[in-house]
Amino acid sequence: MKIVSLNVGMPREVKWHGRSVETGIFKEPVAGRVALHTLNLDGDAQADLTVHGGEYKAVYCYPVEHYAYWKKELGRELPKGMFGENFTTEGLLEKDAHLGDRLRVGTAEVVVTQPRLPCYKLGVRFGADDMVKRFLASGRTGFYLAVTRDGEVEAGEEIVRISRDANAVPVTEITRLYVTKRFGPDDVDSLRRIMKIESVPEDWKGYFQERMEKAGV
Repeated sequence: MKIVSLNVGMPREVKWHGRSVETGIFKEPVAGRVALHTLNLDGDAQADLTVHGGEYKAVYCYPVEHYAYWKKELGRELPKGMFGENFTTEGLLEKDAHLGDRLRVGTAEVVVTQPRLPCYKLGVRFGADDMVKRFLASGRTGFYLAVTRDGEVEAGEEIVRISRDANAVPVTEITRLYVTKRFGPDDVDSLRRIMKIESVPEDWKGYFQERMEKAGV
């Protein structure tokens, strides 16, 4: 597991459907070591902090393995960082990354917190309104990390799993549960495990708790 591209970018104003939109989704690869802090990487920022960035979304990871799929789907070449990711990773797919996984990269330590739920700005980046729907339907969401120890990182560095939470659930599972209309017995087991994982944000836990209560489970 490693970082194949380290990408950063500051918010910019772009035109979309005749109006001005501020977005930080435009990320570009950078060389050399970059400081990683609690909220983001040096040289990186988000435009709307009510839904982007923050402690539980300090770093966005997207597997390089998905690029071949999107190249075929969209019929064009895609530069690294195209999905707004900070780490373009190799060898760490959503099915392998578990909520609560503690990882070491460079001199920093991070923990997996949640999958990405895309907003309309992904469509802005690709110039296509349907990209948000296609992205979520593909299951190729990538995932977010919180920073547990500040440090420095760079492209090419190995990602090492330090530990796995006793209640570990893969990123693919929480994404599946998010779109599931009705929970079954196995779903309830996964949801109860998710509730026990410290790194999962309270808004995710609250969302699932409310759905479980409405379903009477």
